[in-house]
Amino acid sequence: MYKVRQAVRKHRKLLSVCAMVLAIALMFWAVNSPAIVGVSAAKRVLPIYCVQRDDRVVSLSFDAAWGNEDTQMLIDILNKYNVHATFFVVGEWVDKYPESVKALADAGNEVMNHSSTHPHMAQLSAEQIQTEVNTCADKIEAVTGTRPTLFRCPYGEYNDTVVSTINGLGMHVIQWDVDSLDWKGLSSDEITSRVLTRVQPGSIVLFHNAAEHTPEALAGIIEALIADGYSIIPISQMILPGDTSIDPNGRQCPATAGEGA
Repeated sequence: MYKVRQAVRKHRKLLSVCAMVLAIALMFWAVNSPAIVGVSAAKRVLPIYCVQRDDRVVSLSFDAAWGNEDTQMLIDILNKYNVHATFFVVGEWVDKYPESVKALADAGNEVMNHSSTHPHMAQLSAEQIQTEVNTCADKIEAVTGTRPTLFRCPYGEYNDTVVSTINGLGMHVIQWDVDSLDWKGLSSDEITSRVLTRVQPGSIVLFHNAAEHTPEALAGIIEALIADGYSIIPISQMILPGDTSIDPNGRQCPATAGEGA
């Protein structure tokens, strides 16, 4: 009798294990089913990582959230080549360095929105997102006289709520497709190589204000891009007007091209 009970217990345990394995397999299939993934991807709201362009244009962008020691140096290098870039600044940075914000704008560079306090935007409610964006925008407008139309998420973090909320404010959310990784302390040569081997027409390049070797690399990058036939323009001039869409890779396209991508 004891052996019979043991056999029954083993049989039940085996059935439980099989049922669990089957459930896991079904869950894996459901999550990875192309049809289901396609539906999920279609609903996702993406920022602009790059732009579909036939002409050889590229945008250089800088995030400014902390130090200020090299801002004027960056301005001088850009001025030397008559190049204008897009600077995404945090509201608290505007409070600390209003003279630098004005200098950037006076030199013809775009001063755009990088939030007020540099939070993790995906953890915020829609109302909190609006407050972060509008508070920073107010500060930039007070210094430059121009209200920003572009936004870059701190840490590059976003979700559908972030992008939809900011789009609802009449702004574009901007990421990048070429990361210099200058914040990691890479050498000038490493920064230059990363950028020049990855850039393509319509690229948005990410740099950081106050990164150690960025000023050292910047002139060479600009010279190489120009020699390769690129025009360097601010992001607001890069992005497409009118009816557009964003493909699954974050590339902004004309609406008809994007729908077929």
